Amino acid sequence: MRERIVQLSRSTYAGFNDHHLCEKLVEREGFSLSRETLRRLLRNNGLRSPRKRRAPAHRQRRVRSARLGELVQLDGSPHDWLEGRGPQLTALGMQDDATGKILAARFFPSETTFGYLCLLRQLLRRFGVPLAFYGDHSGIFVRNDDHWTVEEQLAGKRQPTQFGRALEQLGVTFITAHSPQAKGRVERLWGVLQDRLTSELRLARAVDLDSANAVLRKFIADYNRRFARQPRERETAWRAAPESLDRICCLVHERMVSNDNVVQWEGRRFQIPQQARRFSFAGAKVQIYQALNGRVTLYYGDARLAYSAIPGG
Repeated sequence: MRERIVQLSRSTYAGFNDHHLCEKLVEREGFSLSRETLRRLLRNNGLRSPRKRRAPAHRQRRVRSARLGELVQLDGSPHDWLEGRGPQLTALGMQDDATGKILAARFFPSETTFGYLCLLRQLLRRFGVPLAFYGDHSGIFVRNDDHWTVEEQLAGKRQPTQFGRALEQLGVTFITAHSPQAKGRVERLWGVLQDRLTSELRLARAVDLDSANAVLRKFIADYNRRFARQPRERETAWRAAPESLDRICCLVHERMVSNDNVVQWEGRRFQIPQQARRFSFAGAKVQIYQALNGRVTLYYGDARLAYSAIPGG
């Protein structure tokens, strides 16, 4: 039995930390042993845990939020998740502060506004609207440039980012962390995932984005079962999400209509015909809503506009 355990730790489960390895030997291989017994066996055979432990340090930990949905931490982690078997991926995640539960997570090619809007929509549909988000100073969340448009100067207020605009529509506060240490819980989450999830991806032989996300979906349920804790208060802070999320979880672009009632955007042209509400939109500002699936709709205020795409535009 000892020889079999050592052989598995050097082959099938190579790179697993002691705790994770013990779980797999019990759940998948049918062994019955404690973590301390496994640790002694591995050390006696020259096998050390791949996860390095930091030296203890005195820190004052921030008290967790009291209720589910009171504060959601979000962050991204670019990492060699597939260990060279496939493309470089970035994991985006949202974690409940009160319980440590992973609320939404997904692999993307990189950290983008599109990815966070996808997670936001998933969160809203499954749980509802939280009171606040907690993240870093990324330009995806907050404006970091020094440029003010004339309209912003006149209004005395800067336009938010696409993600910030979505949160304003939802009435959600965004709190910015001033250092990686301030995001301690979500940073520790990535430490666990870069250890455990990477090993699970290796075990499942994941080699691309789709197979990695399939492993991640199963991993989230197992992680929450093992590590999520009960909140201090039973009442939740989640609020009901709007029925239609199409005008929230999307990309919004404002454009001026030309004299021939044509809107140009990213090399594409849209012809606006005569509408019941208005004969001509020449010189008017309209909003182009780009849904997460790529579908485009045009609005003038709250009125949805009919349009036709001009071929070759």
